[in-house]
Amino acid sequence: MANKEKKTYDDQSIVSLKGADRVRKRPAVIFGSDGLEGCEHSAFEILSNSVDEAREGFGNRIHITVYRDHSIEVEDFGRGVPLDWNEKEGRYNWELVYCELYAGGKYFNNSDEASYKYSLGMNGLGACATQYSSEYMDVRSYKQDKLYEIHFKKGEAASELIVTDLPKRERRTGTITRWRPDLDVFTDIAIPLDYYLTVLKKQSVVNAGVTFLLKWETEEGFEEYTFLYENGIVDYVTELAGENPLTPTVFRSTEGKGRDRSDKEDYSLKCEVAFCFSNAVNVLEYYHNSSFLEHGGAPEKAVKSAFVSEIDKYIRATGKYTKSEQKSKISFMDIQDCLILVTNSVSTQASYENQTKKSVTNAFIGESMTAFLKQTLEIYFAEKPQEADKIAAQVLVNMRSREKAEVTRLDIKKKLSGTMDVANRVDKFVNCRSKDPALRELYIVEGNSAMTSCKLARDAEFQAIMPVRGKTLNCLKAPYDKIFKSEIITDLLKVIGCGVEIKGKVKGDIVPFSPDALRWDKIIICTDADKDGFQIRTLILTIFYRLLPSLIRMGKIYIAESPLYEITCKDQTYFAYSDPDKIRILEMIGDAKYTIQRSKGLGENDPDMMSYTTMDPATRRLIRVEEADPTETTIIFDTLLGDDLPARKEFISKYGHLYLDDIDVDGN
Repeated sequence: MANKEKKTYDDQSIVSLKGADRVRKRPAVIFGSDGLEGCEHSAFEILSNSVDEAREGFGNRIHITVYRDHSIEVEDFGRGVPLDWNEKEGRYNWELVYCELYAGGKYFNNSDEASYKYSLGMNGLGACATQYSSEYMDVRSYKQDKLYEIHFKKGEAASELIVTDLPKRERRTGTITRWRPDLDVFTDIAIPLDYYLTVLKKQSVVNAGVTFLLKWETEEGFEEYTFLYENGIVDYVTELAGENPLTPTVFRSTEGKGRDRSDKEDYSLKCEVAFCFSNAVNVLEYYHNSSFLEHGGAPEKAVKSAFVSEIDKYIRATGKYTKSEQKSKISFMDIQDCLILVTNSVSTQASYENQTKKSVTNAFIGESMTAFLKQTLEIYFAEKPQEADKIAAQVLVNMRSREKAEVTRLDIKKKLSGTMDVANRVDKFVNCRSKDPALRELYIVEGNSAMTSCKLARDAEFQAIMPVRGKTLNCLKAPYDKIFKSEIITDLLKVIGCGVEIKGKVKGDIVPFSPDALRWDKIIICTDADKDGFQIRTLILTIFYRLLPSLIRMGKIYIAESPLYEITCKDQTYFAYSDPDKIRILEMIGDAKYTIQRSKGLGENDPDMMSYTTMDPATRRLIRVEEADPTETTIIFDTLLGDDLPARKEFISKYGHLYLDDIDVDGN
């Protein structure tokens, strides 16, 4: 081994990051990422300070303006962030809030005199970290008769504190912060409109009566979006449920005090929940201190525990399990499929997994919410037995469907198992000798007669044959359980060998797609060049479109182009694959005598012709199947083979005259 240059690691090797470098050089530590997601979180930190003011009852409007240069402005009508001299700390507050990590107005005890009792911000990091990671930041704080201003650049103060006396007509309270995230810190600062729309809607849901106004600058001017839920989560759940929910919206709230450990101090907790049941929509959202808990944590665990326990108890108490189900128990999955629920909790202490606040972990929050939800459901079921019966019936339907799907899953998994030798378990499949997937080709042919011709014409070293009998199932319209009852389809999937791509609830219940398990370099669809052949070809393509679309995107699916005409001269036969091709050949042979006939079906061709036209890589013509435009592809498949009957009628009306010559006038 070569000698490496020795590097010292001693007492002088330790370095401490100072000032803005603590964030600018390691933004992911605070924001979770140095990319767009981290930039988004930095913006949320400033918004959350304005939300905290509104939650404390100071101001009921928050304005957010996003400019085309990606600078952001947040304006609230709260008390105004303190920026002036702090006697206790011996420093200016602007320095503490915007230039000092772990400093702010939210380190407090649980007394009612605290500046913030329930706040989204907890750690004194957000405003400072966002300032540190900005190209510039301008802060204006209105304190009735005075305006305080401070300006920053690249994480450092760029001005002294500016104090201006305001005339009576301009007096107000609130804070306006404008800044531009720094591309020297984040790899991307172009926060999309959808992010703001999603975040502001969620904040309006859990901050009842607070109006959020978003102004989004475009080339034509500003687009405006307003979010307001007067009754908070109740209005939101009712909106989600639509016109015909299974049950009306239920709202309950509670508050109390407790501790996470016996030797810790008590802290306060408030919790509210709104829920209803629906057989059309299912949504679960959890919020704590106004932060959307993407990863749930304690509230999610409380909901799962309480709902499974109480609904199962009600089903047993009312004898709704059948005799064979006495040992069964509903799962939360059965409930979730028909549940719309939002929890909104606040506490004077909160332990988050990290600064991004996507999961809260306090033991007391989990225990308290579990007890509250159990009591809520017990009382609700007792007071509303008809609604409880509807809920129990729907949950049982979901459970029985899940158990049936599990049986189907095991059956399908057995059918698609790849542990056995393909040749021994697929009827009439003809394998090739090569074991190298990079060389092997699979021909999917139409019927046994075509298989015989192809078998005689193939190169047995690398070409295999798989016959399909008649027209396959239309996979676009059929449900998965029906698809996997088709032996033609399951046999084909066994031979291909790479599993299946499933969308929706069945996903993960069968052998998952693995491109590394694919046994073939090319999969070639080989059918007659007539109407029946074209239909069979289309149905086979639909199998790949529905069950293995990645093989299309990988360029593994081909169509063998069969000749339409055989043009025979004295000592040579030409094959024309289209009418223009036929004209070209006739012009080429000139005045020579020839005979012309429509090409026979694949099963009638002799091996030499099959080899030349269809199987010999040197002379055959293959068309690679490609998905040029996914949206257009979906529309075409849905129109021609799906359930969109109006679209199909319109298509036939528009293009049907082009195919009149192909109609079987005898009705056969």
